[in-house]
Amino acid sequence: MSAAPSRSRRATDDPAWAKALVIGVVLVFLALVLIVPLAAVFAEALRRGLDAALVAVNNPDALAAVKLTLLTAAIAVPFNAVFGLCASWAIAKHEFRGKPLLITLIDLPFSVSPVVAGLIYVLIFGMQGWFGEWLVDNDIKVIFAVPGIVLATVFVTFPFVARELIPLMQEQGTSEEEAAISMGASGLYTFWRVTAPNVRWGLMYGVLLSNARAMGEFGAVSVVSGHIRGLTNTMPLHVEILYNEYDFVGAFAVAALLCLLAVVTLVLKTAVEAAQPRTGRGGH
Repeated sequence: MSAAPSRSRRATDDPAWAKALVIGVVLVFLALVLIVPLAAVFAEALRRGLDAALVAVNNPDALAAVKLTLLTAAIAVPFNAVFGLCASWAIAKHEFRGKPLLITLIDLPFSVSPVVAGLIYVLIFGMQGWFGEWLVDNDIKVIFAVPGIVLATVFVTFPFVARELIPLMQEQGTSEEEAAISMGASGLYTFWRVTAPNVRWGLMYGVLLSNARAMGEFGAVSVVSGHIRGLTNTMPLHVEILYNEYDFVGAFAVAALLCLLAVVTLVLKTAVEAAQPRTGRGGH
């Protein structure tokens, strides 16, 4: 009588030393690339004490940079959310000519340098740009002003929401929408009552990623801002100026505040991920 076949080994049934090695490599990498640099930022910010760091953060130019950063994110993120929701709905639920081109255009900011994105807006809206003369005649400022900063931020962040929602909507298919329409629901009603609730966790996740990227954007904003202290400097730009002026405590204090905002975003992202298993991936 032949022996019973042995149980097939799972891919995760590795020796203990292999697991320890992999985990150790990950921990060392995280420590060198993430934890130690972040700790150094806070250590430098507090090198002269908490009072010195608070003075640097409460500086009028620093407060203006914080306000502009939050304002830019508050404008760019909702725009990205609306665009991402509409674009993913069109791509996942409908067939139309130019669909591959639309997907390619959504991915474009991932492959284009942010500096190039900033230069594009300078070429279009700058003094010597395509619309420069008309903007000057009508006393409209885009470059070296808040509109240019918002436009540059929107460009580099708009793929995040769409790229989170497209695969989720494609996986869910169109059966629920077709059922709703067959029962007499309008297209808009179906979108808000069926499609949107099913992807709300993916939407929140994409919004958080977009917000984190918007607050930390440097390259594109640097090109279009003009580096005007107290007016067009966001937090990353203000950090650069302070560092170049050898105000290390001030630079690292503002950088630490920016890191704290990123941590808040990370906590919200973790909370969203933790909530998904309880409600189901599709939101039912």
